[in-house]
Amino acid sequence: MVKHVILWTLKDELSAEEKAEIKKGIKEGLEGLKGKVPGIVEIKVNINGLESSNADLMLDSTFEDEAALKGYAVHSEHVAVADTKVRPYTKIRSCLDFEV
Repeated sequence: MVKHVILWTLKDELSAEEKAEIKKGIKEGLEGLKGKVPGIVEIKVNINGLESSNADLMLDSTFEDEAALKGYAVHSEHVAVADTKVRPYTKIRSCLDFEV
């Protein structure tokens, strides 16, 4: 199996209220991909980081294998969520993929 972990920082110009709504939208959008995108074993988005955090939210996902992760990256349902709910609002994206 392969883990796919992403940390995002939202854009500075967003208000606290906007950030809260955007985080909910990202969580709903990405977690809603399970069952739609082949190869997803588990997908969770944490939007409730502690004050000590320097990122706003985290994707923690597990895929059957590296081929499934590659398929997810280009799957139309994932691309739609990324293009409408994630990319317009994020300024920093850090990713770590690894085998488990």
